[in-house]
Amino acid sequence: MPVYFYTAKSLDGQTQRGSLEAKNESQLAQKLKSQGMVLIRTDSESKKIKRRFSFSKVSFTEKIIMIRNLGVMFSTGLPLVKSFGILSAQTKNKKLKNALLDIKERISKGENLSSAMSAHGDIFSNFFQNMVKVGEESGTLEEVFQILSLQLGKEHELKSKINNAMIYPAVVLATMLIVAVIVIVFVMPDLKSFFTDLNVDIPIYTKIFFDVGDFISTKWYVVALIFLLLIIIAGLSLRTKKGKWLLDTFLIRMPFISQIIKKDNAAFLIRSLSSLLISGVSIVRSLEITSETVGNYYFRKAVIEASKKVTKGEKLSNSLRYHQDIFPIGVMEMIEVGEETGKTSDILKKLADFYEKEAIDAVEKVSIVIEPALIILLGLAVGFFAFSVIVPIYSSLNSIQ
Repeated sequence: MPVYFYTAKSLDGQTQRGSLEAKNESQLAQKLKSQGMVLIRTDSESKKIKRRFSFSKVSFTEKIIMIRNLGVMFSTGLPLVKSFGILSAQTKNKKLKNALLDIKERISKGENLSSAMSAHGDIFSNFFQNMVKVGEESGTLEEVFQILSLQLGKEHELKSKINNAMIYPAVVLATMLIVAVIVIVFVMPDLKSFFTDLNVDIPIYTKIFFDVGDFISTKWYVVALIFLLLIIIAGLSLRTKKGKWLLDTFLIRMPFISQIIKKDNAAFLIRSLSSLLISGVSIVRSLEITSETVGNYYFRKAVIEASKKVTKGEKLSNSLRYHQDIFPIGVMEMIEVGEETGKTSDILKKLADFYEKEAIDAVEKVSIVIEPALIILLGLAVGFFAFSVIVPIYSSLNSIQ
């Protein structure tokens, strides 16, 4: 259920603010009425509109620094209100600064930290909020801050290494595209004029080159518009369930890439479960929270189904065996060992470390394969272009002779 942030008045006329879970505003009003309050305003819709038109982002690095500093301040006994005031003064990100100031204000009015963070779900994920909530309920917020810092640090490290491994192939592909556009737009028109003046028969593939060059040169705005529309359509499609499912299906079945996707998602899923279990969250609730944070459709489906089976009394290792096609080899066996020894959270933590390294190794291997493939592709493109130009030139020389 969504969380509504309300302003209400009690029977004696005092204004109160807070947050409550409700299916809709009518249920929210009923809940407040049962507490002797009348709903004046809800900020749910305004929050949604604010997030929808917010283009700034809070980076992983900024979140890591924030949670580490918060953990240090909390461990020294500094009040949360004072801590968030200091954190808001330290950060340079406007979006994060506003969020921290809002959290500080909510806490000063008596709201829980987890509830205050839920007002900024685009910054603090459901996983983050639930971890903090567990820390508040169990009195282990200091340990939770440390676990969250480790979790975010590991996620950032994995994503950074994967991105760095793919930089070289991306640069080569971008360079190839730029060179191709320059050749088609600036070189091909001059060659076409040259061959036209010589009145030489031009092969069909050379004519295609010339026609493409003419179209891009004269109708460049059409090409730019089509390219922009394709990006917008792709972006909107990926926001739909069908579009996300198609992308995840393509990636998880694509050779080489599928191993990266499986190991990356497995590492994230396993580490999230480990962090939640270490914090004292039940296995069923941990699976429910993780299902809301994992990105891939197939992994999310596997966790949701596992949660239902575990609720009925089945072991986690057995409930995940139905999805052995997406989990790397050895996951079920290691989890089963953890269940038998009563050290599931420790085993999951070690598994997460292992598969994070495996994901990085898989990316590096793919990068090694891609590099020579790109060089071969570049050579073929250059060879085809040279062949398309040399054949007409050779024909023109023969006609002159």
